[in-house]
Amino acid sequence: MAQNDDRRAGCPSDDDTRLVALAGKGSVDAFTIIVERHSSALYRVAYRMLGDGAEAEDVVQECFARLWTQAANWSARGAGLVGWLHRVTMNLCLDRLRKSRPSFCDTLPEVHDAAPLADRRIEGYEARLAIERALDALPPHYRAALALSYFEGFPNSVACDAMDMNLKAFESLLVRARRQLRGLLESSEFSLADVEFMP
Repeated sequence: MAQNDDRRAGCPSDDDTRLVALAGKGSVDAFTIIVERHSSALYRVAYRMLGDGAEAEDVVQECFARLWTQAANWSARGAGLVGWLHRVTMNLCLDRLRKSRPSFCDTLPEVHDAAPLADRRIEGYEARLAIERALDALPPHYRAALALSYFEGFPNSVACDAMDMNLKAFESLLVRARRQLRGLLESSEFSLADVEFMP
């Protein structure tokens, strides 16, 4: 599971709120800090949703463009800026998925590691490929719930805000998504026990 060093999960960030207020008054420096702080997490979620690096970058740029234009009127609620940015990112991804289904690509992003043995690298590649295929086969809302909860490690309270759902509905969605992912992985001769990001 990718570690999210720039994540401020769990509660709204006063610092983010202050930076958005400054950006709303035209501060490019404040806006730059926001972009640097949150862009990598948004990119990872968008990539998990779309499976395409260029599309994910476009989504992140459009998300921040919306923040820039709405900063003057933005107000913190729910999970604060983290929730708002992820909700916009999810909606942009879902819009793109509705317009055209991206083609599957067998090429995965390079993962820098401590050079494990060749058999472990092959097993890891096969597991990642099975995960990518299984995620690609899931309905977009299932994929979004898993991306936020398991890949990004957001608490359910933050993930449900990002998806604009109440907590009970989100938890129910997550159970269904996990069940369907389990079935898809097992049909590929993998199990959740083979997938490190799943408890």
